[in-house]
Amino acid sequence: MAEDILIPLVIFGAIFAIFYVFISARNKERMALIEKGINAKDFLVQRKVSIYGILKWALLLVGVGLGIFIGSLLETYTAMPEEATYFACALFFGGAGLAVAFIVQKNAPEEKA
Repeated sequence: MAEDILIPLVIFGAIFAIFYVFISARNKERMALIEKGINAKDFLVQRKVSIYGILKWALLLVGVGLGIFIGSLLETYTAMPEEATYFACALFFGGAGLAVAFIVQKNAPEEKA
């Protein structure tokens, strides 16, 4: 009975501790940099969003979805086991989606900064 309450408390405590350590370490690092004279606006560096990152995620998710669909068809119309069929097809088509994203990015013209 006590274990049922203890497990969520330990999980919550661990998550809280991780966030606390992360935030306090980041604060100490920033304070040290400010003491050295570095401008605080340098912390707000904006990353440029690459269209190829979005394309990679899109093709990965499309590939996994297609793999689950093909796995469903194979599981229904063949004697293949259900778990292996879904898992193998999702991984295969997800990898194929990443390969297509790599080929598209490799053959595309360079982005200008």
